[in-house]
Amino acid sequence: MLDNECPKWKHAAVPVGCTVEDAVKNLNASKLKIVLVVDKDRLVGTITDGDIRRGLLSGVTLQDSVFKVTTTEPFVVSPSLHEQEALELMRVNKVYQLPIVDENREIVGLHMFDQLAASPINKLDNAMLIMAGGKGTRLRPHTENCPKPLLDVAGKPMLQHIIEKAQSEGFQKFIISLHYLGHMIQDFFGNGRKFGVEIEYITEESPLGTAGALSLLDNSDMGVPFIVTNGDVLTDMSYRGLLEFHLKNKAAATMAVRAHRWENPFGVVKVEGVDLVGFEEKPVVYSHINAGVYVLSPSSLNYLQSNQYCDMPTLFTRLKDDSCKTIVYPMHESWLDVGRHDDFELAQTQHIN
Repeated sequence: MLDNECPKWKHAAVPVGCTVEDAVKNLNASKLKIVLVVDKDRLVGTITDGDIRRGLLSGVTLQDSVFKVTTTEPFVVSPSLHEQEALELMRVNKVYQLPIVDENREIVGLHMFDQLAASPINKLDNAMLIMAGGKGTRLRPHTENCPKPLLDVAGKPMLQHIIEKAQSEGFQKFIISLHYLGHMIQDFFGNGRKFGVEIEYITEESPLGTAGALSLLDNSDMGVPFIVTNGDVLTDMSYRGLLEFHLKNKAAATMAVRAHRWENPFGVVKVEGVDLVGFEEKPVVYSHINAGVYVLSPSSLNYLQSNQYCDMPTLFTRLKDDSCKTIVYPMHESWLDVGRHDDFELAQTQHIN
């Protein structure tokens, strides 16, 4: 909860000397969808969610200077501009956060499109398919008599967290893929009416993989792109934002990926044959890992064979090999794959939704 005694823009402010990681933490904590880079109270530049994602894709690391992802000439307005005029400017320029600065470029406020428009989120026709059929063997004994997606996390099943977050972003149609103890999930959620959504189910007679279950869908019902998520992935990432990114890039398939930093615990010796040519002390390797959340266009279902096993990387490879556009969505939001006991314990205290 933001402190009401502090101007809201101050929650989005970071100093000029900070890192990209500091900006990411601020963006996730403030929920204002913008970072204001300031020198005291003077605006130096702004950073949006898109700026950070583009930076991560171009090789920027979290330890780099914040200026690697800063827009130094952002769109700003003066305090004299009426709110309705500001709203129209934001609408025309497709800007959703608009800093208010005085003649000395000191920040005095922040217009937020959502607040000015005060309109409810439009409901989406796009479905979300949740893979909830896994046995959760690494979480035994918790999963001996309960499917992993039904395990209680911070007061309710983790599957309920996923559904409620997606619902808050406009998703109303859900398809849940079942296998292990699937009847317990179906008994708990029913048709979704008590949660204010529509829920249908598909059942894997034997495990079909993260993509194979999609072969059980009726292609004629999937007329628009849809979200696919693992039933044990909890994240603050916007599903709607992921969908819009997919549509904007006219992709066949989009995979959410997360930056992963791994530090070698040992000093590395560089050799050529038997010659020692150098040393590197505990080198750090940066990579992107599959976050377990995807957007697929309906045509991607044509690359699956009915009731046959297929994992999601294989489906992406098939699409790519056939010259279909496959892209990644770099995420920086909180993310947790609840697959092990340590993850399950962390999920009890980590902020969700």
